[in-house]
Amino acid sequence: MTASPSPAKVPTRERILYATAELFRRQGYSGTGLKQVVAEADAPFGSLYHHFPGGKQELGEEVIQMAGAFFQALVTAIYDEEQETAASVRTVFTRAAETLEATGYEDACPISTVALEVASTDERLRRATAVVFAQWTDALTERLGNREKALAVIAALEGAFVLCRASRNTEPMLAAGEMAARLVTET
Repeated sequence: MTASPSPAKVPTRERILYATAELFRRQGYSGTGLKQVVAEADAPFGSLYHHFPGGKQELGEEVIQMAGAFFQALVTAIYDEEQETAASVRTVFTRAAETLEATGYEDACPISTVALEVASTDERLRRATAVVFAQWTDALTERLGNREKALAVIAALEGAFVLCRASRNTEPMLAAGEMAARLVTET
């Protein structure tokens, strides 16, 4: 997600959600502390538990849902800019590579970042990430008309995020994009 809106115009609850989403993208779930969240949100510490009585886990679940919807809308908008399916897929991967490079490889997918951390340790958050991935798969399946191809494209994108962040290089994203573009045109 992009820069948080001005604190004066945004309710505290939303500021907390936006700040947490940004921190999860850059640092992951475990690396994000609640004091850091309220500092980034310019919110009093007590407001966190007022809005999220279930603490960090409840906050995390809501951020996953919110970020999942945001990124689905973003990717769908990018995808729909192009007329041809292969060009649409390639553009999504190219824009992801550009974002990674422009942000020093810090801004990646917050859903996969959290999913990698919690899959074996937090069933509630694992389910939340699984729901988002299922929604993304359904949306891409609708566009491609093929669930297997949709899963492969999403897996390629998410895997490329990990490889790019580790190598500090966009080559994996661009290679995955070319492979995915070829895949979606196969009959």
